[in-house]
Amino acid sequence: MRPVRTVARALLGSIFVLDGIRALTSPEKRAEAARPLADRIRPTLERADPRLPTDPVTLVRVKAVADVVAGLALATGRFTRPSAAVLAAGLVPHTLSDRGNRDEMLRDLGLLGGLLLAAADTEGRPGLRYRTSHAVQRSRRSARRTLRTARREARIAAVSAVTARKLPG
Repeated sequence: MRPVRTVARALLGSIFVLDGIRALTSPEKRAEAARPLADRIRPTLERADPRLPTDPVTLVRVKAVADVVAGLALATGRFTRPSAAVLAAGLVPHTLSDRGNRDEMLRDLGLLGGLLLAAADTEGRPGLRYRTSHAVQRSRRSARRTLRTARREARIAAVSAVTARKLPG
């Protein structure tokens, strides 16, 4: 299954790398498409931090850089789950802005599904929640075992002390 995951991640990540590079080289076209969405989120960005960029060209460039970095990370198998989550989060506004074009919207939804699968894929290894709950259970068992051993040793020591007092000499 590992070669399939590797190829799938490389193919999925390459779409975002190429798309991000195109957006970096000519952000003006995409900025016009993103302008309505940028205008809607401008008050939220200004409330969060007035230093954040709010113009559509800069927002397109920021998203493009995030797409390239996360796409490369996904394609190379580094930080695959966080990079897939970043790409999925960045794809949602893009999908919302493509509502007029049905083919683009369906493409984006397909990519979103693949990214969600990549973000949830643990490669057969247990997730963090499973590992932490089992670590807690193992430590509790170990603590109970240590307590039982200490009680048993204390009983043996007490019996030995009583027996030693009864011995002559």
